[in-house]
Amino acid sequence: MQRFLLQYEFGLREIDTKLSILRDEFLELHDYNPIEHVSSRVKSPESLIEKIDRKGVAHDLDAIRTSITDIAGIRVTCAFTSDVYRLFDLLTRQDDVTVQTVKDYIAAPKANGYQSLHAIVTVPVFLSSGPVEVPVEVQFRTIAMDFWASLEHKIYYKYDKAVPETLIAELQEAAATAAEMDAKMERLHSQIRGARPR
Repeated sequence: MQRFLLQYEFGLREIDTKLSILRDEFLELHDYNPIEHVSSRVKSPESLIEKIDRKGVAHDLDAIRTSITDIAGIRVTCAFTSDVYRLFDLLTRQDDVTVQTVKDYIAAPKANGYQSLHAIVTVPVFLSSGPVEVPVEVQFRTIAMDFWASLEHKIYYKYDKAVPETLIAELQEAAATAAEMDAKMERLHSQIRGARPR
């Protein structure tokens, strides 16, 4: 299991390196950083086994690789919605990154108001035994939506998923407020960029 999870650790490093290169290039050539924060994790063996059992997946590495696509996850937080789409495009246009699935919760938010762009991509990892295509879940969010999602997670954890209806309604309202703020900040950002001397 540890050897299996190591492949995912290496896959994360590949994606993280690609994002670091994009960030450094933007800073150097455009004096602008579209990435505010990056965090990543590989599921622990305990967490993975719990999810395998919950989903009824066979305890077989091939079945696990096929059925559990979020073993390795990386979250990219951006200031603006336009940066979310720009970074997604720049990352997924790279020759060795293959897009498996995309869920655009910005264009079509979840019922609770959650907005984010999720993609499962594969990237080759070159091991001593040969190359392995490793799936990595990449989530792109704005700062406002990252703050909202963090708060929602804490509330659901505190109430052990049995959140009172009044709190759910307030969370949905907060999500709408975060989306409005994103839209307003995007407009201001566009005005500032348009006003810059060329």
